[in-house]
Amino acid sequence: MRFNVTAKIVSGVLLVASHLHAAPDAGGWKAPRFHDPSTPIREGNTWWVFATGDGIVTRTSADLKNWQVGPPVFKTFPAWHRQVIPDHRGYLWAPDIVKRGNRYLLYYSVSGFGKNTSAIGLASNTTLDPNAPGFAWKDEGIIIRSNDRDPYNAIDSQIFADSDDSLWMVFGSFWTGIQLIELDPKTGLRHPEHKNITQLAWNQTIEAASLLKHGGYYYLFVNWGLCCRGVDSTYEIRVGRSREIRGPYVDASGNKMSTGGGTLFLKSQGDQIGPGHPSFVEEQNRIQMFYHYYDRQRHGFSTIGDMPLQWTRDKWPM
Repeated sequence: MRFNVTAKIVSGVLLVASHLHAAPDAGGWKAPRFHDPSTPIREGNTWWVFATGDGIVTRTSADLKNWQVGPPVFKTFPAWHRQVIPDHRGYLWAPDIVKRGNRYLLYYSVSGFGKNTSAIGLASNTTLDPNAPGFAWKDEGIIIRSNDRDPYNAIDSQIFADSDDSLWMVFGSFWTGIQLIELDPKTGLRHPEHKNITQLAWNQTIEAASLLKHGGYYYLFVNWGLCCRGVDSTYEIRVGRSREIRGPYVDASGNKMSTGGGTLFLKSQGDQIGPGHPSFVEEQNRIQMFYHYYDRQRHGFSTIGDMPLQWTRDKWPM
């Protein structure tokens, strides 16, 4: 397991090192790279996606189809990055974002390569527009951290706002798998009273979880396999569901995700290799899933894809 994590991260460094560049597609136009994209979020007429890269890279779009490169979130890193994670080299992983009140809350991972010496940090802003008055990312510190004494790895967070106004974070990569904690819906920090860490899912190679609520169920999407290897990536998305946010989550065959269950939802098809890191946008009673994949036509170029979710009669996404 530790060897697999190292291999993933080492090749990931090579990938994210070129995130600030663009590459032409078959039509000749240039599109920016995406890796570990956040949930798309809209401010005014502009959509924003944050992604793994040096200081967290940003992408903007008017239509969720054509994307432009924006400025990085961090040009100067908070001091705790280096203090807590001595191996930190500037690349911040797998951000996710949510708006609460008048603040945008951006969660992201800082980690040591091949280790579970990791932390999930929070930065806040009152606007996403770099040209707007008051634009400034404020360091809010650490939400949760891990080291070699912990059974989990504090990376790959995704934020879920429930209908009862509670706020949750799923996170985890390898080790004992996917974990769930509750956040304070007012501050975005760790909930001061509800401090339980709940294991939701496990597999030998598992990470990049996300939650979705639909039709009375919570759906847990996870990635199995390895990313960051271009066309040799083996990422695939698996899913299970539960009536309660803390689980237990079971797949379509009734197997618990906490002991290795998970129904295959999306795998490599055609030129889309290694789909992963899903997120969801719901508008006008329509749920659109976004994810990254490696484009075979562009020699493993990492980019963003999307598709509408459909549902079976027994309420499984398809």
